[in-house]
Formats: sequence, structure tokens, C-alpha cells
Amino acid sequence: MKAVYLERGAVDHGDISFDPITSLIETKIYDNTTEENKYEHIGDAEVVFSNKIIFDEETFTRCPKLKYIGVCATGYNVIDTEAAKRHGVAVTNVPAYSTESVAQLAWSFILECAGRISMHNESVHRGDWVRSETFCYWLSPITELAGKTIGIVGYGNIGQRVAEIARAFKMNVLVSTAHPEKYIKAAGSESPAGTSGSAAETELRFTTLDDLFTNADIISLHCPMTKETEAIICKENIAKMKDGVIIINVSRGGLVVEKDLTEALNSGKVSHAAVDVVSEEPMKADNPLLTAPNLIITPHMAWASVEARTRLIEAIAGNLEAFLKGEELNRV
Repeated sequence: MKAVYLERGAVDHGDISFDPITSLIETKIYDNTTEENKYEHIGDAEVVFSNKIIFDEETFTRCPKLKYIGVCATGYNVIDTEAAKRHGVAVTNVPAYSTESVAQLAWSFILECAGRISMHNESVHRGDWVRSETFCYWLSPITELAGKTIGIVGYGNIGQRVAEIARAFKMNVLVSTAHPEKYIKAAGSESPAGTSGSAAETELRFTTLDDLFTNADIISLHCPMTKETEAIICKENIAKMKDGVIIINVSRGGLVVEKDLTEALNSGKVSHAAVDVVSEEPMKADNPLLTAPNLIITPHMAWASVEARTRLIEAIAGNLEAFLKGEELNRV
């Protein structure tokens, strides 16, 4: 069997080994692939490893030898899975490999927005403390997280990890998710009230999106982008939020109407925000977020710790090995 890896550059900058994959199958590795050259790169390969390349009906028709697509990510919205089934192509993904890394960046964002660490570090390096007439100063209000309420939209592996960390900070947690009943049942609770934590004296409660928007001091997005969640951070919903709310997005750029978030940051309705994803990536020069105050933007890197990328390659290889043995692992 012949295999191609279409987007090495998205996962490896010289610090990750592809041996787990290449030891299983002869693989031609491309640093990058575009929609314009994807057919040239795929050629007559039977196995393809890809991340963001679109596989639709036309792709499957033009690549008749294709038998397996290993999606090198958790999300697989770029794959027409029904078309894949019609053409007899198996598709796998890699769930949960980056949970710790994404939760870590979400909390880095929250701590920066609450504590304004970078602002004060830059001030000190400008010499402001040297010139100060007092032994201490602060340039912006600093927020204590204990007792505040964080609203978590989406309660998969990452949302649960963010909630766990929030409770260690003695925060109250509101959760809005598509299927709260399965989490409530798993926790042994009879009602959507969720659980109260005696250790930290905080509450975790499942609720509606409107209730979450109304009562959260910090809103952190951890849901997939669906018809129901697309553009949920919009002017109408921002109006429901507390004045000075903090918004965090390490999920999908399309969850946010970027023009509306920019306006809310300019007005102060949203005090601070941090995003690791935008609506179109790479980011466009005319994206309104680039002009917004009190906003942190990082280049879709939440998932990309060395440890997470190593787990990703190992999981991709595990999925392929199962396929080659006629077994199913992480099929979508």
C-alpha cells in the first residue's frame, strides 16, 4: 500500500518523529498541500493522512484508489463522511490527544486577562517602577478569580478539564452543553443542577446558554461548530452578558462574530478577550479583531505542545495499524 502525509508543516517543525507511521507503511511526506495541488500529491495513494484538506464527492471520485483517510486532528468537518461511505473509504480521527494543552492555554488566557501580567511586565521594563514614587502600583484593575463564575460552553474532554481547574480556583461553574443528561447521569445526579463541591465550596451547574450568558463573569468556549453553535458570540448574545465580561475562545473561530466582539471590546461591554482561532485561517489582514483593544490573539497553537503532537502521531499510527489489521479504531 502507498500512503501520503499531506501537511507535515502543520504538526512538525523538526521536533517530532514520524517513525510510528513510516514503520507501518511506505509514506511520502509533503510539508504542505493546497486545494490546488492536492490531487497531484494524493496521486494513486490508498492511504492519506490529512488535517485541513477538503475531501468531498469530487475528491473521492477523482481518487478511486483511496481506501483510508487518517484525519490528523479531532475535528473532521472537512471530510464528507457520507461520500466517504459511498466510496468505501474508511475515515478515522484522533480524539482527546490535546486536552491538557488546550486547557492549559485557555487558563493562560484567563489568568492573563484577570491579572494583566503582560501589561505590568512591560511597564516595569519601560522603567515605570524605577520612576515610581510608591513601592507598588497597578495600571488596570486586577481580578481575583475565587468566587467568580465561569461559563463553559461545551463539556467534552477539554470543557471538563477547564471546569476541573476552575473549581481548584474556587470558582463557580456554569455549563451549557448539547447533552447534559449524559454527564449528570455519569456524576450520579438526579437533576440538571449538577454537583456542589464541598472541597472547594463551589458549584458546578448545568444550565441553558441564555442563563450562562447572563450570569458568567468569564465565558470559555469549548464546543464544536455546528448549526446551533455557529456565531453564538454575537451582538444579541453579548447584550445579555454582564458588563465587563471576559470571553475566551480556544475552540472554533466561527463561534464568534468578529465584528461584534470588536465592537464590544471597543465599548468596554467585554472587558477582555482572548482567542486562539479566527473565522479564516491564516488570519486575514482586514480581520476586525486586529484593531480591538484588550484582546489576545494566538495563531491556533493551543493544541501544539510537543507532548500533544507526539501523542497525535502515535495515535495516527495506532488508527492505521488497526485499519491494516481489519479492525476499527476511532472510526467516524
